[in-house]
Amino acid sequence: MEPVVVVGWWTVPVHGLFVGLGVAAAAVVFVAEARRRGAPAEQSLVAVAGALVGGAIGMRLSGWAEHLDPALNPSLLEAWMFGSRSVLGGLTGAYAGVLVAKRLIGYRERTGDLFAPAVAIGMAVGRIGCHLTEAPGRPTGLPWGVHAPAATPGCPGCLAGQAMHPSFLYEIAFHLAAFGALWWLRSRITRPGELFTLYVAAYAVFRFLVEFTRANETVWLDLTRPQWFLLPGLLLVAARLGYGYRRGFYDPIVRRQEIRA
Repeated sequence: MEPVVVVGWWTVPVHGLFVGLGVAAAAVVFVAEARRRGAPAEQSLVAVAGALVGGAIGMRLSGWAEHLDPALNPSLLEAWMFGSRSVLGGLTGAYAGVLVAKRLIGYRERTGDLFAPAVAIGMAVGRIGCHLTEAPGRPTGLPWGVHAPAATPGCPGCLAGQAMHPSFLYEIAFHLAAFGALWWLRSRITRPGELFTLYVAAYAVFRFLVEFTRANETVWLDLTRPQWFLLPGLLLVAARLGYGYRRGFYDPIVRRQEIRA
């Protein structure tokens, strides 16, 4: 059974607790950044609502097309009730939800830069719940390998008492570093949307690489489903970063690095 926290008469699953804390942390950062940038309050709230609804749908339904053979996939109802709750599915759904919400109210300004640092800190907090309740990663002989309880779901290594990669700790460290970098860049990258582009590109590369330490099943060419999901996105973000670089969107930080060198 999933670990729970009991406070009086209230019982809360550990994973759900940290997801909630992550959402709260993201909301605080989003509001602070929206105020700093002078973003319209009503439009920002609509964008947040779209992100929450789209994220919930994307996370719940992410397992619907898990297999190439349609007969092996669950129905939409089964995916909604018992879906894998993929973070990548949630992020994709949240992005689509924001686009739909903005289209419905006719708001054309870019909001990605408001979400970038908020998502980073929210992911860092939420992943603590994953570290405490899910299979850590693949077996490793590295000195920082961790052991997890034998009752951890979907974790043969836990049953065998093997040391495993603390893959969620890797991700927590990445998101904390990303949050710090985005907070520093937010007044330096002034082109609308580019802060969000940098975050998405960095996370896509990191997530593809960290999958080699995760406990996820490999499906083809020793790559996991998330890696196959990310491959087209990596090509798109590489093209998008090249486009921005050629047009000088990142000159403020490129020039700073050249001066230091």
